[in-house]
Amino acid sequence: MSVGTILLIILVLFLVGALPTWSHSSSWGYYPSGGLGIILIVVIVLVLLGRL
Repeated sequence: MSVGTILLIILVLFLVGALPTWSHSSSWGYYPSGGLGIILIVVIVLVLLGRL
C-alpha cells in the first residue's frame, strides 16, 4: 500500500469520527467534519494526479 492510500483511509476514518451524530461530537457542529472533508478532497486530487 502506498502512503497516499494509507493517508486517505486515515482521513476517511477521521471524517466519520467527527460527524456530529456521535455523542462525543454533538456539540461541535459541522466545523470539524467540513475541515476534514476539504483535506480529504485535496488528498484525493493529489492521489489522482500522482503527486502523492
